[in-house]
Amino acid sequence: MTKKIDKLAWLYIRDGKLLCARSKNKALFYIPGGKRDAGESDTQALIREIKEEISVDLIADSIKYAATFTAQADSKHNGTVVKLTCYFAEFLGKLSPDAEIEEIDFIDYQHKGLCSLASIQAMEWLKQQNLMQ
Repeated sequence: MTKKIDKLAWLYIRDGKLLCARSKNKALFYIPGGKRDAGESDTQALIREIKEEISVDLIADSIKYAATFTAQADSKHNGTVVKLTCYFAEFLGKLSPDAEIEEIDFIDYQHKGLCSLASIQAMEWLKQQNLMQ
């Protein structure tokens, strides 16, 4: 039986590199975002999660769907998959790790091995779209 973890993620690229976050006590980076709370829309949840994790405010009317990726979930039992629904968006504020986030970094395609499997899938798609170096 497959268990699915449903997450939202924010794709922010600067100089051909993707913004990624690493939680405290975790080895791999992932694309910032998280799960919806009951009754939240994707937009509401993404805005809340990014504010909690990275301290910036996504601009609601700039949020645009990008793609969805599914992969084995990091540090979960085999068969537990994460579904990552990704969005592009503009933001206000200064990027800064917060809450459970220990570190943020812009990671290029050549260093994708630092990231979770779902994040790598997103990076491969971004590379095909000529958005990553």
